[in-house]
Amino acid sequence: MIVKTTRLRAAVGLACLLTAGPLAAQTTAQPARPASAPAAALATPAAAATGPWTLQRAVDYALEHNLNVRLNQLTAQSNALVLRQSKAALLPTANINATQAWQYGTSVNPLTYEFQSQTVRSSNYTGVAQLVLFQGFQLRNTIRRNDLDYRASVADIAKARNDLSLNVASQFLQLVLAQELVRANQTRVASDQDQIARSKILLKAGSIPESTLLDSQSQLATDELNVVTAQNQADLARLALLQLMNIDPGTAQGFAIEVPPLPDPDQEAPYVIDLNQTFQTAATRLPEIQAAELRVRSAHSAVDVARGGYLPRLSIGASVFTGYSSARTVTSVSNDSTARRTTFFVENNGVMTPLSVLTYQRNVTSLSQNYWSQLDQNLGRQIQFALNIPILNGLQVRTNVQRTLLSVQQAETNAEQTRLTLRQSIEQAYADARAAQLQYAAATRQVEALTLTQRNSEIRFNNGLLNGTEFNIAKNNLNYAVSTQIQAKYTFIFRRKVLDFYQGIPLTL
Repeated sequence: MIVKTTRLRAAVGLACLLTAGPLAAQTTAQPARPASAPAAALATPAAAATGPWTLQRAVDYALEHNLNVRLNQLTAQSNALVLRQSKAALLPTANINATQAWQYGTSVNPLTYEFQSQTVRSSNYTGVAQLVLFQGFQLRNTIRRNDLDYRASVADIAKARNDLSLNVASQFLQLVLAQELVRANQTRVASDQDQIARSKILLKAGSIPESTLLDSQSQLATDELNVVTAQNQADLARLALLQLMNIDPGTAQGFAIEVPPLPDPDQEAPYVIDLNQTFQTAATRLPEIQAAELRVRSAHSAVDVARGGYLPRLSIGASVFTGYSSARTVTSVSNDSTARRTTFFVENNGVMTPLSVLTYQRNVTSLSQNYWSQLDQNLGRQIQFALNIPILNGLQVRTNVQRTLLSVQQAETNAEQTRLTLRQSIEQAYADARAAQLQYAAATRQVEALTLTQRNSEIRFNNGLLNGTEFNIAKNNLNYAVSTQIQAKYTFIFRRKVLDFYQGIPLTL
């Protein structure tokens, strides 16, 4: 089954109440729920502002306080940071590393690379810089993909705002319909009370039997129950609207809506629009279509990124190194000297004669080399080019390319599904609007005919020529026709507003 968009769910939600039954006040249909969790369920609701609410004011307030819209904005901000980071990847990297270490026992001197058995304290400092010269165009393709993702997330914000606007409009009209049904049922109760008063007079005069009065009282009880049911539906519709607007119901006791006079559907010419033109207009302006197309382009960029894994990678790097080791010493020759006597044996005519010689040798000591002197003397520099040519890496690149190609097909299918859903939503809304307009015209004729019938039945009932059961049947037939007329009116109004929205006309009453 094809999944409809949030807009279609909003339209279906109103249709559920409008078509809940011939007499909506006698049913317990639940009001349409928003497409996502209302903001009131996620955070402390705001207090209601004073004064009656128009549809435009309710939509503006909901857009300002709804958390679902806020979440989409945060997602777009996150994608903007991802895009910024991918652009920064074109810049060179530079880092400084420093280590301080102590070595015990036999170890290798990090500066002389000689084995030694002593405690050595060493310090190492390295500065490294690297710049990618070529990486299979992956960096630039990644920037292009992230830019498309960011633009799609911005379109998602607009879509969330549009969905919320339609949901508020749907719930607003449901509240208007529920209040109309409450008033209609209250009018019937007042009529029943007048009829009971007349029946009591006629009963005292002996013009009607007592069963007639009992039938009227039974009808009054039924209509009073309908008033309670209709009022419950109005309260539920009001609560759902407050939740969509993120208003605390506890502080909204004076919440009321303002509805301008709405023309009846039969006062307009037969509603006709060009479905293809409406679809083309909606497809060029609705953000969900734009977001779907952007994600298709993003998927193609992801393929280019994956294919970049087949190409070589070339980078240039440079580093600077220096260090200190406590094991490194320098020889120091002092001005003082030490006398040493050395005996030599000299052969003279075969006779070894000892010869004593007195020598002087300067004192030599080994000292640890100065910290800063070592850092200066141990300074080294390096520059290198690194070339990496991929040959076989467990088919990872090939698998990634195949996966991205599947992602392209999924994105294209999702885009096509979005366009198909939009077309079906337009076709369904138009069919419902036409049917509702025709139904209203037929219901109006039925109300006019049944009104005359009910008046004639009332005259005959008051004269004792019609029993209470037959009179209540005629009255209920009229009530049924009035309820159908009200439902058809608001069905037509909402469907037409949905189609106007698709054509770029603002949501107003």
